[in-house]
Amino acid sequence: MPSAQKATIHATRVPTLGAIVKEARPRQMLKNGIVLVPLFFTINIWYTTDDVVGMTAIIAKALAATGIFMLLSAGVYYVNDSLDISKDRTHPQKRLRPIAAGQISIRWAVGISIVIIIGALAGAAVTSPPMLITACAYLGINILYSWWIKNLAVLDVMAVSTGFVLRAVAGSIAIDHSVIVRSGSTIGLDLTISPWLYVVTALGALFLALAKRRGELFSTGNSSTRQKTIQSHYSLPLLDNLINVAATSTLISYTLYTFSTGVTEANVPSDNSMMLTIPFVAYGVLRYLYLVHAKGRGESPEDILVEDWPLRINIALWIATGSSVLMWTRFVN
Repeated sequence: MPSAQKATIHATRVPTLGAIVKEARPRQMLKNGIVLVPLFFTINIWYTTDDVVGMTAIIAKALAATGIFMLLSAGVYYVNDSLDISKDRTHPQKRLRPIAAGQISIRWAVGISIVIIIGALAGAAVTSPPMLITACAYLGINILYSWWIKNLAVLDVMAVSTGFVLRAVAGSIAIDHSVIVRSGSTIGLDLTISPWLYVVTALGALFLALAKRRGELFSTGNSSTRQKTIQSHYSLPLLDNLINVAATSTLISYTLYTFSTGVTEANVPSDNSMMLTIPFVAYGVLRYLYLVHAKGRGESPEDILVEDWPLRINIALWIATGSSVLMWTRFVN
């Protein structure tokens, strides 16, 4: 029986829980960890042993925001894969996704996406009006991406980058103005993060998106135009140049952030000790470039993060060093 006919038959069935979860792309949910960036870079402000309940509440708000964006991401994946079903069926890996494989019909996919998205927006509305606005902006950009922007060279990767910035914004909104008790006094905290970190997030995401485009073009070769229209507008030399620009800009902007002591929102030590974290960011960027060029990877950033142990160790050391620097400054001062 032809595969297309099998897909049609399977699509008439109620999808299994396994197929529903698989279509949500659990591995790609790792990118929503960006929502926790504001929590990490303000640890020296909200940490206090005087109010464990207050600290727990702040962490819970950050995790709730992460959950909201995990749901939004899942809903967007359902929409995107429903629109790309024909192209995905010709792709060596994407054809295995439940919608492309006929395990979930378009009708079921639409219904599931609506339920997921409504749930996410309801959670955002309960959190705060600014969170709802940010969630709607994220959803709107991603729907536009699925329908149109993904076919526009350069704008496609910029839209992806914007999605990461909105995640960071949501993380800041979720915990900002939290109230905590310190030394017997109730204090309203300013937990907004530095504008520099939004810049770093945007450029870093742009770097990953361009590397992903290169990986797709490299792995599919001449058949790429049949699987994703946007690939016809790119070439490997062009993407290599764009990747180099994004990688360099990411490292420079992060370096500038670490000693931006004149910016009140930067929340970095005045002794410039945050510069101790620069080597980890530099290694992360260079390691990723190595994996993209020497190993031909980059098409699936989430797989690299899960499977490449040097990058995992590097990220852990960056988090440990950064949090130690912030906390040391807090206790010394």
